[in-house]
Amino acid sequence: MRAVIQRVLEASVSVHGRQIAVIGRGLLVLLGVEDRDDAGDVAWLAPKLAKMRIFSDAEGKMNLSVAETGAGVIVVSQFTLHASTHKGNRPSFIRAAAPAHSEPLYEAFCSAMEAQLGKPIGRGSFGADMQVALVNDGPVTLVVDTRQRE
Repeated sequence: MRAVIQRVLEASVSVHGRQIAVIGRGLLVLLGVEDRDDAGDVAWLAPKLAKMRIFSDAEGKMNLSVAETGAGVIVVSQFTLHASTHKGNRPSFIRAAAPAHSEPLYEAFCSAMEAQLGKPIGRGSFGADMQVALVNDGPVTLVVDTRQRE
Protein backbone atom coordinates (compact mmCIF):
# COMPACT_ATOMS: atom_id res chain seq x y z
CA MET A 1 0.00 0.00 0.00
CA ARG A 2 1.14 3.46 -0.77
CA ALA A 3 -0.30 6.49 0.99
CA VAL A 4 0.20 10.13 0.15
CA ILE A 5 -0.60 12.03 3.33
CA GLN A 6 -1.34 15.73 3.17
CA ARG A 7 -1.81 17.85 6.26
CA VAL A 8 -4.68 20.17 5.38
CA LEU A 9 -6.52 23.17 6.71
CA GLU A 10 -9.58 21.85 4.85
CA ALA A 11 -10.42 19.15 2.33
CA SER A 12 -13.45 17.80 0.53
CA VAL A 13 -14.45 15.13 -1.95
CA SER A 14 -17.26 15.50 -4.46
CA VAL A 15 -18.83 13.11 -6.95
CA HIS A 16 -21.05 14.45 -9.74
CA GLY A 17 -21.13 17.87 -8.08
CA ARG A 18 -22.30 16.47 -4.71
CA GLN A 19 -19.97 16.78 -1.72
CA ILE A 20 -19.60 13.39 -0.02
CA ALA A 21 -16.86 14.15 2.54
CA VAL A 22 -15.54 17.32 4.12
CA ILE A 23 -13.13 18.13 6.95
CA GLY A 24 -11.49 21.18 8.41
CA ARG A 25 -8.01 20.75 9.83
CA GLY A 26 -6.71 17.21 9.40
CA LEU A 27 -5.28 14.71 6.95
CA LEU A 28 -6.20 13.92 3.38
CA VAL A 29 -4.92 10.43 2.61
CA LEU A 30 -4.67 9.21 -0.98
CA LEU A 31 -4.41 5.41 -0.77
CA GLY A 32 -3.12 3.12 -3.51
CA VAL A 33 -3.47 -0.64 -3.18
CA GLU A 34 -0.97 -2.86 -4.97
CA ASP A 35 -1.75 -6.37 -6.21
CA ARG A 36 0.43 -7.99 -3.51
CA ASP A 37 -1.02 -6.02 -0.57
CA ASP A 38 -2.96 -7.82 2.15
CA ALA A 39 -4.41 -7.39 5.64
CA GLY A 40 -0.89 -7.15 7.08
CA ASP A 41 -0.36 -3.93 5.14
CA VAL A 42 -3.55 -2.49 6.61
CA ALA A 43 -2.53 -3.56 10.12
CA TRP A 44 0.83 -1.78 9.77
CA LEU A 45 -0.29 1.34 7.91
CA ALA A 46 -3.38 2.47 9.86
CA PRO A 47 -1.67 2.85 13.25
CA LYS A 48 1.39 4.35 11.57
CA LEU A 49 -0.70 7.15 10.05
CA ALA A 50 -2.86 7.66 13.14
CA LYS A 51 0.24 8.10 15.32
CA MET A 52 2.48 9.98 12.87
CA ARG A 53 3.53 13.24 14.55
CA ILE A 54 2.95 15.84 11.84
CA PHE A 55 0.84 18.44 13.63
CA SER A 56 2.43 21.31 15.49
CA ASP A 57 2.48 21.52 19.26
CA ALA A 58 2.32 24.75 21.27
CA GLU A 59 5.98 25.45 20.42
CA GLY A 60 5.44 25.02 16.68
CA LYS A 61 7.22 21.64 16.46
CA MET A 62 5.69 18.68 14.66
CA ASN A 63 5.05 16.60 17.77
CA LEU A 64 1.34 15.75 17.63
CA SER A 65 -0.55 13.07 15.73
CA VAL A 66 -3.98 13.23 14.15
CA ALA A 67 -5.15 10.94 16.95
CA GLU A 68 -3.88 13.38 19.59
CA THR A 69 -5.32 16.48 17.93
CA GLY A 70 -8.74 15.06 17.12
CA ALA A 71 -8.39 16.46 13.60
CA GLY A 72 -10.39 15.03 10.69
CA VAL A 73 -9.33 12.44 8.13
CA ILE A 74 -10.50 11.72 4.60
CA VAL A 75 -9.23 8.63 2.77
CA VAL A 76 -9.51 8.49 -1.02
CA SER A 77 -8.68 5.40 -3.07
CA GLN A 78 -6.22 6.24 -5.85
CA PHE A 79 -4.91 3.41 -8.03
CA THR A 80 -2.68 5.81 -9.97
CA LEU A 81 -0.25 5.89 -7.04
CA HIS A 82 1.11 2.59 -8.37
CA ALA A 83 1.73 3.87 -11.89
CA SER A 84 4.91 2.80 -13.60
CA THR A 85 6.39 5.58 -15.73
CA HIS A 86 9.65 3.88 -16.70
CA LYS A 87 8.87 3.19 -20.36
CA GLY A 88 7.19 5.44 -22.87
CA ASN A 89 4.86 8.31 -22.10
CA ARG A 90 1.75 6.42 -21.02
CA PRO A 91 1.74 5.26 -17.40
CA SER A 92 1.23 1.56 -16.78
CA PHE A 93 -1.01 0.51 -13.91
CA ILE A 94 -0.14 -3.19 -13.99
CA ARG A 95 0.93 -3.22 -10.31
CA ALA A 96 -2.26 -1.56 -9.09
CA ALA A 97 -4.65 -4.10 -7.62
CA ALA A 98 -7.87 -4.93 -9.43
CA PRO A 99 -11.04 -3.60 -7.75
CA ALA A 100 -12.01 -7.06 -6.44
CA HIS A 101 -8.76 -7.07 -4.43
CA SER A 102 -8.31 -3.38 -3.68
CA GLU A 103 -11.82 -2.36 -2.58
CA PRO A 104 -11.97 -4.71 0.43
CA LEU A 105 -8.49 -3.55 1.50
CA TYR A 106 -9.47 0.10 1.08
CA GLU A 107 -12.56 -0.49 3.23
CA ALA A 108 -10.50 -2.42 5.80
CA PHE A 109 -8.01 0.45 5.96
CA CYS A 110 -10.80 3.00 6.49
CA SER A 111 -12.30 0.86 9.25
CA ALA A 112 -8.88 0.43 10.86
CA MET A 113 -8.33 4.20 10.82
CA GLU A 114 -11.72 4.71 12.46
CA ALA A 115 -10.77 2.20 15.15
CA GLN A 116 -7.43 3.95 15.70
CA LEU A 117 -9.07 7.37 15.96
CA GLY A 118 -12.23 6.33 17.77
CA LYS A 119 -14.46 8.23 15.35
CA PRO A 120 -15.73 8.12 11.76
CA ILE A 121 -13.57 9.35 8.91
CA GLY A 122 -14.51 10.79 5.53
CA ARG A 123 -14.27 8.49 2.54
CA GLY A 124 -14.10 8.90 -1.16
CA SER A 125 -16.35 6.83 -3.41
CA PHE A 126 -14.38 3.79 -4.54
CA GLY A 127 -13.99 3.66 -8.30
CA ALA A 128 -15.85 6.91 -8.90
CA ASP A 129 -14.62 9.95 -10.79
CA MET A 130 -14.03 12.24 -7.82
CA GLN A 131 -13.06 15.86 -7.42
CA VAL A 132 -10.79 16.38 -4.43
CA ALA A 133 -10.23 19.88 -3.07
CA LEU A 134 -7.75 20.77 -0.38
CA VAL A 135 -5.76 23.53 1.23
CA ASN A 136 -2.41 21.98 2.11
CA ASP A 137 -1.08 23.20 5.46
CA GLY A 138 2.64 23.87 5.55
CA PRO A 139 2.81 22.42 2.97
CA VAL A 140 3.23 19.04 4.60
CA THR A 141 3.01 16.09 2.21
CA LEU A 142 4.48 12.66 3.00
CA VAL A 143 4.58 9.35 1.16
CA VAL A 144 4.42 6.12 3.16
CA ASP A 145 4.82 2.78 1.40
CA THR A 146 4.29 -0.53 3.20
CA ARG A 147 6.98 -2.08 0.98
CA GLN A 148 9.53 0.22 2.62
CA ARG A 149 8.85 -0.64 6.26
CA GLU A 150 12.44 -1.34 7.17
